[in-house]
Amino acid sequence: MKNIGILGASGSVGTQGLDIIRQFPEQYKLVSFSVGKNITLANEIIKEFKPEICCVQSESDIQKIEDKSINIVYGDEGLMEIAAYHKNDMLLNSIMGSVGLKPTVHAIKHGVDIALANKETLVVAGEIIMQLAREHDVNIIPVDSEHSAIFQCLNGEEHKNIEKLIITASGGSFRDLTREQLKDVTVQDALNHPNWSMGKKITIDSATMMNKGLEVIEAKWLFNMPIEKIETLLHKQSIIHSMVEFNDTSVIAQLGTPDMRMPILYAFSYPDRLPREAERLDLAAIGQLDFKAMDFERYKCLALAYEAIKTGGTMPVVMNAVNEVVVQQFLDQEIGFLDIETIIEREMHAHDVIQNPDLDTILEIDAKYKSRKYEV
Repeated sequence: MKNIGILGASGSVGTQGLDIIRQFPEQYKLVSFSVGKNITLANEIIKEFKPEICCVQSESDIQKIEDKSINIVYGDEGLMEIAAYHKNDMLLNSIMGSVGLKPTVHAIKHGVDIALANKETLVVAGEIIMQLAREHDVNIIPVDSEHSAIFQCLNGEEHKNIEKLIITASGGSFRDLTREQLKDVTVQDALNHPNWSMGKKITIDSATMMNKGLEVIEAKWLFNMPIEKIETLLHKQSIIHSMVEFNDTSVIAQLGTPDMRMPILYAFSYPDRLPREAERLDLAAIGQLDFKAMDFERYKCLALAYEAIKTGGTMPVVMNAVNEVVVQQFLDQEIGFLDIETIIEREMHAHDVIQNPDLDTILEIDAKYKSRKYEV
């Protein structure tokens, strides 16, 4: 029996993590979890899974938890308690945004293995996180479908033989629109992803291709690869999740249906695999797989992500922080879709980069840029 903690149990990845625990009750037990404001779901989770500790967003929410026997914590300090709960064998970090950084650090320092779905942790502090994981002998197993695919493709392979990593991208909600047509797209248009069911923020990031940019940066740290050896490729069916090319010209790809439960289960069960009742991939029914070279002029946020990691230091922190704010401003209909990339580029180019920042510096800059409201 493996004890699981979940940060962000009310989100898309978190609820699918609960599905896996529900499907495999003899293998996994939920012992700790956090939610945001969804207290109704928190009460349902407590009733069904009977965990030992729960974190809610604010102190006033504690009294809304119906089961008074469970340990209830709240806020940022509560997230830290969930992350490092002494019975956690593995922590699924599925919180959105850089708020997931400090709990990840705390969990690693307490020797808890991480199933990582929180992109921003590695985007803003990848070098620090991976070094900490090595020091504390902690496994960081990726949950993003693209990184899980690479992780699986590299099993049993020598790092020195890797020629390049190829991360696929569906193209998001607006993959068939020109930049001229993007000027007038609505929030509802953007939230209509063609393949995946995801949260609002990540769906917008998919439409701008910032999501893919974050994945590129993440891949650099997860797999210790120079950015020049990480490529992106448009693949609208989302069947091939990523590929690895080796020095002998062989290419290994991982294929599967667009379902996050598979990489979550793989992270939980690694190095084993567990049989799962789910839709099987039927390539004959699909008929064909399409690929297209990435257009960096069309997807400027992806180009900005490559620029940020090549510049290094605090530049990815700024890019990520500004993106979090302006995506919310777009969702609130305060700015247009193309304004997202315009504002990010402007703020990046105005930033005085600090190389080799420590964790406190990263958090300070992150907070600084998130405290602003951006005008076009």
